[in-house]
Amino acid sequence: MKKYLVITFFVLSPFLLNAQTPAETEIILFPSDLTVHPFAANQLEPKLGFDFKTIGNELWLNIGNSMDLIRIKNDGQYFSFGADLFTWTLLKREDNFHFPVDAVDYMFGVNMAYITRIHDYSFGGRVRISHISAHFVDGHYDGSKKQWKDGLDPRVYSREFIELLGFYSFYNLRIFVGGTYLFHVDPSTIGRGMLQTGFEYYMKDALAYNLSPFLAADGILKIKDNSRNFTFNLGVKFGEIDGRGLRLYYQYYNGYDINGEYYNFKREYSSIGFNLDL
Repeated sequence: MKKYLVITFFVLSPFLLNAQTPAETEIILFPSDLTVHPFAANQLEPKLGFDFKTIGNELWLNIGNSMDLIRIKNDGQYFSFGADLFTWTLLKREDNFHFPVDAVDYMFGVNMAYITRIHDYSFGGRVRISHISAHFVDGHYDGSKKQWKDGLDPRVYSREFIELLGFYSFYNLRIFVGGTYLFHVDPSTIGRGMLQTGFEYYMKDALAYNLSPFLAADGILKIKDNSRNFTFNLGVKFGEIDGRGLRLYYQYYNGYDINGEYYNFKREYSSIGFNLDL
């Protein structure tokens, strides 16, 4: 972690030093919003909500937050440094309103973001340096048989990575492209490089004021084996499209399991979700 802080310091220092002199430069500590709003269909984003599979008894509880710690504003340009901490938890529905926890993944790290806004369009990017670890929980253990369910014992799954996503927005369409490099991963057989692209489009205030239908997609190509993960969202958002609000959506997913303990299991499913956007 120390080396990440050193890298962050050298990246930030030119902006901080230059920010002390020009009168038009503004430094904001702990702004109330994010410089780069989370990408709607990307699985690795801070979320607050649930996803319910349309078939079966599984659902996800998503708890997370991303915060800009400092933002530098200068002549339509914004640069920020922030932190990410969130989880996604696989639950099973049982009788009597019981939801045993099967698996949970943790992600935490730092991010840097940049955006330039000009009239009706903007462009920029986001870099994240993060850690993910995955774990089976007591809901995956069969107490009567004294063994882990489905013959799957807990296994080490951990990855540290750097992710870069660049985007271009005009009117209510945002297109993004980028990639991820895993500089450390367990198990070591997992490929280290991934390419990613996607989009999101909002029909701003089409139904009523601050009520906007949207659709979004995200695709990931794993370079080592050419495997693909694909996510599609269709729904409606209550609130500003690039700010806080509530999203209700249908999701289709086809790819490898998002929980690390099942990293080599291929999944295809639909789900209904709601999320409190940051």
